[in-house]
Amino acid sequence: MTPRPELPDTFRSAPPAATPAPRRPAAQPAAPGPASGSASAPAPAPPLEAADRDRLLAGSHHDPHSVLGAHPVDGGVLVRALRPFARSVTVLTERGEAALASEGDGFFAAVLPGLATVPAYRLRTAYDETVVETEDAYRFLPTLGDLDLHLITEGRHEQLWTALGAHPMTVDGVAGTRFTVWAPNARGVRVAADYTYWDGTAQPMRSLGSSGVWELFLPGVGEGTCYKFDICRADGSHTLRADPMARRSECPPDTASIVTGSAYAWGDAGWLEQRARRAVHASPFSVYEVHLPSWRPGLGYRELAEQLPAYVAEMGFTHVELMPVCEHPFGGSWGYQVTGYYAPTARLGSPDDFRHLVDALHQAGIGVLMDWVPAHFPKDDWALAHFDGTALYEHPDPQRAEHPDWGTLEFNYGRTEVRNFLVANAVYWCEEFHIDGLRVDAVASMLYLDYSREDGQWSPNEYGGRENLDAVRFLQEMNATVYRRCPGVVTVAEESTAWDGVTRATHQVGPHGVGGLGFGLKWNMGWMHDSLQYIAKEPVHRKYHHNEMTFSMVYAYSENYVLPISHDEVVHGKGALVSKMPGDWWQQRATHRAYLGYMWAHPGKQLLFMGQEFAQGAEWSESHGPDWWLLDPAYSAQGDHAGVRDLVRDLNARYTETPALWERDTDPSGFAWVEADAREDNVFAFLRFAADGTPLLAVSNFCPVVRHDYRLGVPEGTAAWRVVLNTDEARYGGSGVAAADPVKAEPVPAQGRAASVSLDLPPLATLWLRPA
Repeated sequence: MTPRPELPDTFRSAPPAATPAPRRPAAQPAAPGPASGSASAPAPAPPLEAADRDRLLAGSHHDPHSVLGAHPVDGGVLVRALRPFARSVTVLTERGEAALASEGDGFFAAVLPGLATVPAYRLRTAYDETVVETEDAYRFLPTLGDLDLHLITEGRHEQLWTALGAHPMTVDGVAGTRFTVWAPNARGVRVAADYTYWDGTAQPMRSLGSSGVWELFLPGVGEGTCYKFDICRADGSHTLRADPMARRSECPPDTASIVTGSAYAWGDAGWLEQRARRAVHASPFSVYEVHLPSWRPGLGYRELAEQLPAYVAEMGFTHVELMPVCEHPFGGSWGYQVTGYYAPTARLGSPDDFRHLVDALHQAGIGVLMDWVPAHFPKDDWALAHFDGTALYEHPDPQRAEHPDWGTLEFNYGRTEVRNFLVANAVYWCEEFHIDGLRVDAVASMLYLDYSREDGQWSPNEYGGRENLDAVRFLQEMNATVYRRCPGVVTVAEESTAWDGVTRATHQVGPHGVGGLGFGLKWNMGWMHDSLQYIAKEPVHRKYHHNEMTFSMVYAYSENYVLPISHDEVVHGKGALVSKMPGDWWQQRATHRAYLGYMWAHPGKQLLFMGQEFAQGAEWSESHGPDWWLLDPAYSAQGDHAGVRDLVRDLNARYTETPALWERDTDPSGFAWVEADAREDNVFAFLRFAADGTPLLAVSNFCPVVRHDYRLGVPEGTAAWRVVLNTDEARYGGSGVAAADPVKAEPVPAQGRAASVSLDLPPLATLWLRPA
């Protein structure tokens, strides 16, 4: 880490009342000075134009480099510096030293005679308490290239984070940090930092023209420096803003951005190579959803890397899905109100600490998905809202900017720079942090102009419809870009409506003449809602809701689905999964196990939120996380909670080793009902088929009685079947009712098939059988 200088190129003053107390940076060793000797006596500088003086002091100058720094003039080279509260400023060159004369208001200037070109020089600034020697920030040319600016203007910079933000670098042999920010409607922008006590007067940035980008290279400023941008708005007022592109932030409630770089050495090359060759839709995909701050409260990224991969691997999940890790000010939002889209939350450690966690999961053979929230952002006055004094990131139409449900702002997807900000952000997490998939939150709220709005609160699109066409184009571009740049990555939509073509490729036009959104997978909210409604009924009433369990197969192949039992289903008074089940505690746990067995066998990938894998009875709370104490032998001696955990581990093991459950997830020929109409029995039975035709028979009995000699049709040519999973086993906490194993197929017609088996179905249980 490059140490920061003691008050480089700046001055001392008291911090504004509303800002946190500054941190004093460590001193930096002085660079070699110029040759000894004295230069010719400096000549008086031409007067500073009053307009330039006023604009620089007001922070509204668009080109401070034209006034500050060194410039050839008649008779020599003019050097001018802005150092409020300095006692003196001296120019150091190979020819010697020359004192600059005070021009008032912190300006110092002089003409170095006898010079035709600008020499190499440094500035020595004396304050009341210290003397600082630095390079002059205003002697450097712009450090952002024309190609970067062109791509930013076009909204096509797919690695935007390499151009904007704060980047430690070396320019002309001088180490420092380049600061760049997009603020097209600002009158001026300055860098304010901890070492300036959050006053940016001495560090104005230059405008890079029509791109709307402002830039400044600050020599001697290195990693660990806390900074913000002091933006002068159109009306002359100022606002102090965190960097939208900051790759590291202070830990909330502090809000400053932090200069950072990364030297992390990844160890997951084998994982990435294997991921690129794997077809997600035809592979095992069992997801454990995790809220990192509360999974094991008190653990940071590094400590989580020691525990989470081992637990997930032991449980047999193929992936984890992390609730949002982007920086957010309010922990109670669970990360869904983001202020730092490019910074992992500092609550758990540094960006490299987060890289270490992802790396550890990969090396344990576990994929990493993360929740991504491009639908809205909070109104905090130090973040994105009205960033440069105008509706910049949000839509200028208040009806489209205000999100009616969450008190937040919606992005302006029709603005190229905003769309670029988000598309590049999706790529950033996949490329910089090796994320394997993005679950995009609240897609429905993006797609519809009338989402949660009444008549008169929204305006139709140019075709008179309610579709947000800007959002559609953004999602298509995001998905196409991520899939093109990041082999093996999957995007997942949380989309709760019947929008056509969520998981259809963007180039494939649907029946309405619109290309697909391009997602790889979609959360099946219909299956979740219907199945939870069914199991919440008393068994005697379930026959009246039988179709709620079978209806999902009507549309199961209209999209590529994930079956989600997520955090949303176990909070806000909804109760934990096991608590949704009716009956006494034994029946609740039995139904919980049977439901998971049904879910793992149903077409589609599956996702389960933490704590539900061991039937936690209480709702999840982000303040304390899962009730791990329930797994203590004192509470689980009879297979109570530990038994459910063991079942989930076995479900994942059987699932992974059974291609019939995942190879043809998106192919209707991979599924066949055996018994879909046994509403009086509360029984469901279906077959799943692997690519080579090998079947698996799944049977669920959602009634608390044993069904003896229950006959089910099976494919011809299968002589005997073995039970490979029984959720009623005693070791899971069940009653121990077992079907014959193996069970012989008989030439007895049933359900339209020439052969059948006769089974004893355990109460409130699911069986999986495979040909012996």
